[in-house]
Amino acid sequence: MNFSRSSGILLHPTSLPGDYGIGELGAEAHAFADFLRDSGQRIWQVLPLGPTGYGDSPYQCFSAFAGNPLLISLERLVKRGYLDARDLAGKPTFPADTVDYGAVIAWKFPLLRRAFDAFRQATPDDRAPFEEFCQRHAPWLDDFAMFMALKQANNLVSWMEWPTELALRAPAALERVGNELHDEIECHKFIQFEFERQCCDLKAHCARNDICILGDMPIYVALDSADVWVNRDLFELQDDGRPRVVAGVPPDYFSATGQLWGNPIYRWEAHARTGYAWWIARFRRSLEMLDMIRLDHFRGFEAYYEIPASELTAVSGAWVKGPGAAMFEALKGTLGDLPIVAENLGVITPEVEALRKQFGFPGMAILQFAFGNDPQAPDFKPHNYIQHLVAYTGTHDNDTVVGWWNSKAGAGSIRTAADVEKEVAYARLYLNTDGSDINWAMIHTLMASVANTVLFPLQDVLGVGSEGRMNLPGSSSGNWRWRFRSGQLRAEMSARLKEWAETYER
Repeated sequence: MNFSRSSGILLHPTSLPGDYGIGELGAEAHAFADFLRDSGQRIWQVLPLGPTGYGDSPYQCFSAFAGNPLLISLERLVKRGYLDARDLAGKPTFPADTVDYGAVIAWKFPLLRRAFDAFRQATPDDRAPFEEFCQRHAPWLDDFAMFMALKQANNLVSWMEWPTELALRAPAALERVGNELHDEIECHKFIQFEFERQCCDLKAHCARNDICILGDMPIYVALDSADVWVNRDLFELQDDGRPRVVAGVPPDYFSATGQLWGNPIYRWEAHARTGYAWWIARFRRSLEMLDMIRLDHFRGFEAYYEIPASELTAVSGAWVKGPGAAMFEALKGTLGDLPIVAENLGVITPEVEALRKQFGFPGMAILQFAFGNDPQAPDFKPHNYIQHLVAYTGTHDNDTVVGWWNSKAGAGSIRTAADVEKEVAYARLYLNTDGSDINWAMIHTLMASVANTVLFPLQDVLGVGSEGRMNLPGSSSGNWRWRFRSGQLRAEMSARLKEWAETYER
């Protein structure tokens, strides 16, 4: 699918400002959409919107179908009459620049339960949309709500640690807990209902302002998820539910030991026997909340790297052929042409590129990596761009532009101090900058390029340093926490973005 010439900003909703410890889908989200409109930007890219688990990573969610309760706007629940304004008055003192997930979870979830208790008193007319939502989404919602209720009842441990009859989904045991945990199950359904209402309301607001939402779909799901608990036959698991092999990537330019993600590997022959029904349902659900999808780790559909579950690093693994064109043919046959951006970064082979081009998915280019020894550096240089491309200053997995500019060779990185010095010298020459406005120099370069779609993390618009980095792959703490403050989006930033969008016909 060809995308029209446009530009946009990458910002996960958790990074929005606000008074309640984490960004939400309420007034601040709508205000950011207005900033995009006023700045001539036509795309808002977000990370996965699912319910996050241990580590708070949006790439390790409890469900590939559900939404993150932490994104629900509490003020909108007050407006609906499900909470009282006094419920919000006693909030803790949250940090303004980061998300303290533990504190937010401890304060917010009891309020969501209080909102559910109020909703149970709603009139039949008010409950009708909820009943319709539950019926329409029953194929995933019933299982997810029970999964979350069981996690709460089992002190949040992984489903593999539950009593055997529940871990293995014995019908009699599920019927019993369905009755015992009825209220908790209904509460999780209500939370998903309210998430969808707020998400769809934001999507409609964006559409009215000619803004598309580009979301992120991870190729893999978390082991501790409703998806794996319910569909064990679709994953490479042992009889006890533990993985036989797990996902990751081998050693490369960024890591000498590779990346061990730990996600279970798909049993692709089982998916093929169903006509890829689970994937069709997953894409259909995602497109209810999104306009476009960045398909993460696209190369894994052509061939994926599997690592024995007993390994401690990703060094000892093997490449295995994936489903290839068959899955995308099934998706296209059911859903039509898909608005997919293929994340084709890393170890990319001619077979991967052939698969991407067969279905017309644009690939990606990262400007930060254009000046060093990355194997894809030649393709990342703007003078080598093609039109059918999505180009970034950086992504959520990279340092900010300012942080990258000021960086030194990191521990565990293959980059040496000499590599860093050479990159900076080349970038200074290529971008015609002394580095004082390196973030704007890179944004301007992308705006003027032939790539149809260009995107920049908000951190690069604001010019923040490494403190604004969203994720450091391979690290297990401090990620996904960055937030910007109200007032940081200044009129001169908006004017500059709009001027460039108009100048370069975006």
